[in-house]
Amino acid sequence: MRNNNTCTIIMYHYVRDLVNTQYPDIKGLNTHLFIEQIEFLQKHYHFITIEELIDSFQNKSPLAPNSVLLTFDDGYMDHFNNVFPILNRKKIQGCFYIPVETVVKNTILDVNKIHFILAKVTDKQKLYNELLNALDNYRAEYSLKPNDFYINKLAIADRFDTKEVIFIKRLLQVELEETLKNKITSELFNKYVTSDEKAFSRELYMNEEQISCMQRNGMHIGGHGHSHYWLDSLSKEQQAFEIEKTREFIETIGGDSNYWTMSYPYGSYNDDTLDILKNNGCKLGFTTDVNILDTKLHNYLTIPRLDTNDIPKNRHDEPNSWYNYI
Repeated sequence: MRNNNTCTIIMYHYVRDLVNTQYPDIKGLNTHLFIEQIEFLQKHYHFITIEELIDSFQNKSPLAPNSVLLTFDDGYMDHFNNVFPILNRKKIQGCFYIPVETVVKNTILDVNKIHFILAKVTDKQKLYNELLNALDNYRAEYSLKPNDFYINKLAIADRFDTKEVIFIKRLLQVELEETLKNKITSELFNKYVTSDEKAFSRELYMNEEQISCMQRNGMHIGGHGHSHYWLDSLSKEQQAFEIEKTREFIETIGGDSNYWTMSYPYGSYNDDTLDILKNNGCKLGFTTDVNILDTKLHNYLTIPRLDTNDIPKNRHDEPNSWYNYI
């Protein structure tokens, strides 16, 4: 049993019946496994609310032993249809982080376009080669470096993906300049997924009324940027815009501006981000750093999280090494 200043914070994205969707290869958590994981957590952990975590940082209030908090990024329809009913029935608070543009403009985030391209194209080597050809085609226009430069820099496997998949993700998410990565990503999305982006967006993301409904029923709605940019790639003025728009949206759907929190898109932030959030009264900031939160060691704006895959997804499993991690 861990002490009363630590908390396991779990990060979720897609939660859906993967086999019975058009995109069974999307990287997500099956709904039945989500239920199993919740049952496991109920046996071994104590669910807390975002308000309790804020109070722990602000007033040094002790947390319950083996505390756990659930966070859900990107505002997917999955969260309203599949997650919210389960949490509401079990009286568990979830924290949902919404990219504003997906709601107010029916855009599709580039990161999601990439997910669905990868889910649609089973031959990842083919997609990898297609991207290399795209670099060749745009090299002169955008003063691109030789392909070997990008391969050596980006094609490095991580704990979830092969080197080819990491290359595709990193090239299109962050390496190329904004105009070019948007152009290539949209070309591939239109070719392999659909050309009707607005219709796809309406099916993929929650709308304002659904988000407000969750908020009225005890869920916490937090900020996830306006356009879901890598914040550390933006100027301080651009970051201020992203953060101000996300705070305004929280107020629009009835959220409490005295308890607003932020989850950094891609886990990306810098000192400018933290300064802006402090000046805007942000109570907590969530990263993608993999660790157990210790309120005595971690800053309230750089909180680590575990991925859903770090926690058992069978109610009968025994706790793993993260349970006793100090």
